Amino acid sequence: MKRQELIVSALDHGTVIDHIPCDRLFEVINLLHLEQMTNKVTIGYNLKSNKMGTKSIIKIADKFFTNEELNQLSVVAPNVTLAIIRDYEVVEKRPVALPDELKSIVHCNNPKCITNNEPMPTLFHVVDKEKGKIRCHYCNHEQDIKQVKLV
Repeated sequence: MKRQELIVSALDHGTVIDHIPCDRLFEVINLLHLEQMTNKVTIGYNLKSNKMGTKSIIKIADKFFTNEELNQLSVVAPNVTLAIIRDYEVVEKRPVALPDELKSIVHCNNPKCITNNEPMPTLFHVVDKEKGKIRCHYCNHEQDIKQVKLV
């Protein structure tokens, strides 16, 4: 029988980000600044997935993400799965979902918004997680999460 799995060394301590849409992988890499890391990083691209058809995956040794980093990740690649690994065991596995509010994460695309004209942090309320709709707290402008620019 022919083996069809990719064999990658197990992770001792670190984080696995799974179920990344293939068209979002490089945005995730840039967001997390993986090119600047000295940790071991394994990246899988266009892998077969029963759930998604194809997916990407990132394994990062000795890296555990803050809630702020996960909130940014949720904007770029909503609904990825995060697995925390300690001593080669998965100690936590959970989806990364959009929070109810996005503080200082994305720009408002309304040029007249006060956040684009005064030095102040942005704040968005997530109005529809399924469709990825967010609304600016200051000008009430709605945006599609796929069209936003990160701060």
